[in-house]
Amino acid sequence: MASLPSVLDGLDPTSDRAVFRQIADQLREAIGRGRFKEGEKLPSEAELVEHYGVSRMTVRNSFSVLQGEGLVHAEHGKGVFVRPRPPVRRLASDRFARRHREEGKSAFMVEADAAGGHPQVDSLEVKEEKASQDTSTRLGSVRRVLARRRRYLLDGRPVEFATSYLPLDIARGTPIADPNPGPGGIYARLEELGHRLDHFEEEIRARMPSPSEVRTLQLAPGVPVIHLVRTAFDTAGRAVEVCDTVMAADAYVLSYRLPAD
Repeated sequence: MASLPSVLDGLDPTSDRAVFRQIADQLREAIGRGRFKEGEKLPSEAELVEHYGVSRMTVRNSFSVLQGEGLVHAEHGKGVFVRPRPPVRRLASDRFARRHREEGKSAFMVEADAAGGHPQVDSLEVKEEKASQDTSTRLGSVRRVLARRRRYLLDGRPVEFATSYLPLDIARGTPIADPNPGPGGIYARLEELGHRLDHFEEEIRARMPSPSEVRTLQLAPGVPVIHLVRTAFDTAGRAVEVCDTVMAADAYVLSYRLPAD
């Protein structure tokens, strides 16, 4: 790491901006310019205290601002580090391509392979339950569904939690109801059952996580989530699955390829 004077400026005594925010601004800009790289340790409290001539509490408040923005994370006894950029690129126009199912790969497996990571699924739960009003509406007024809940990990880190809801008249008594539905996942099984997939509709929004989502995805302070609801339709126009997914926003880049005409 370069010396602090060459990376960070001094404080502006004429500014009406709080000192701890000035320090946070400079650290944020240095991170954005690549002066502090992904995974790199930021200057210590002692170094910043000496550089700026401020108290430790002022420096800690600056770090808190950056943590709240999800730019850095603290490791007890080690220091404050720049958070890595999202490792998973979610290419919407490719992830559900039939060729992946025919190769026995799920969408998450395809993305993990592209990211060079090791995919895992844990916290798996499969059960029949009453459909929520929103799910029922999306699936054409069904009353009960088969719910498949699972958490996805990349290199041991939780990055996504998803629940698929399928009409019972389609899923009950089929491999879809098994914990492991087989190569290609539930979409491959749906097509084997005669529900050839035609298209998907997705609704996406960003928000701050609930306490349970923070625990499930082991989110650092200040990291939002991407909440995505997808509905799968077969060639007859029937909605055959609703998937409610919550993703760690610092783990994903959502990428889209759109036609120009």
